[in-house]
Amino acid sequence: MTLAVYRKYRPVTFKEMLGQENLVKILQNAAIQNKISHAYLFAGPRGTGKTTLARLIAKVANCETRLKDERFRGFGEPCNNCRICVEVDSGRALDLIEIDAASNRGIDEIRDLKESVRSAPTSYSHKIFIIDEAHQLTKEAFNALLKTLEEPPANVIFILATTELERIPATIASRAQIFRFRKIPLSQIKNKLAKVAAQENINLSPDALELISASAEGSFRDAESILDQFLSFGYDKVNVEDVEKMFGKISLSKVVNFAEKLINGDLTKTLGDLSDFAKQGFSLTHFTKDLIAYLRRVLVLKLNPEMETAFREELTSDELEKIKDHAKLTKEAEHILLLKSLINAYGQMRYSQFPLIPLEIAIVESLKK
Repeated sequence: MTLAVYRKYRPVTFKEMLGQENLVKILQNAAIQNKISHAYLFAGPRGTGKTTLARLIAKVANCETRLKDERFRGFGEPCNNCRICVEVDSGRALDLIEIDAASNRGIDEIRDLKESVRSAPTSYSHKIFIIDEAHQLTKEAFNALLKTLEEPPANVIFILATTELERIPATIASRAQIFRFRKIPLSQIKNKLAKVAAQENINLSPDALELISASAEGSFRDAESILDQFLSFGYDKVNVEDVEKMFGKISLSKVVNFAEKLINGDLTKTLGDLSDFAKQGFSLTHFTKDLIAYLRRVLVLKLNPEMETAFREELTSDELEKIKDHAKLTKEAEHILLLKSLINAYGQMRYSQFPLIPLEIAIVESLKK
């Protein structure tokens, strides 16, 4: 069976981790000093490397080469060659227990976990428990887990992963080291995705690479999943039109062109474009979300030109120049009203049978003022 792209290219060392450099540095130092904590709480958006980093901790805590070779331990990396590293990477590690709290959220499952905690590792130095979507545990399950976190065995490491940190009880969070993951910068997703595409012998046009990377919204796993779909359908070449047709996603260049017409107050052309997008089956809700994000950047850059440095991580030089040009054309008060109208329209579109209408009304009201 062919491995999914995101699993095939999952990082196997700290060095390969994307976008979480500060967190990786802290964990590597802990590995070098043999000071890995008994409990971690990883919080952040989906697809940003929480489970991958948890698996890396499982490897460095148990790697046989690290245990035997003090010099190698100083690198703060797993060897990826010993029996334990191979078992973790292949999903055969008996002492690595992964629990999906979305489907195993009750007190009975946590009681089973507590029983497992009491037993010694089968052949590893540490038993690792990874609880994904930890915020979905019930109140009773959290209370049961708390007892274990308060008095953990020396050979057990807990790693809780969540996309909703605010739903984790303070009593649990206070007993773990909290690591906050950020969305992966667009530039890093594009660079890595281009390398993966080359290794998979699929030719991505620059616009297709841009659209797939932007559609992932900071999640490299999502970008890989999109690429995987093209591979499964036998594509060896992908252009931006292919991405638009398969996912109903409008390219950034079209979003930028539409934004320019809005900023210039061209009601006839903007309404015409919306009609065309609807006829072609594009997702107007996704389009509106992308349009809001673009116009927000225009406003931010107009109000604070120093934000150009931050935007360089997210945009190509051509895109940034376009935003700077549009920032010069906009009037602050009108632009803010336009953004408010689009945000209100987006909220209505998500639950409407007729998503085109709220968007058209928002644009007409904004440009007619």
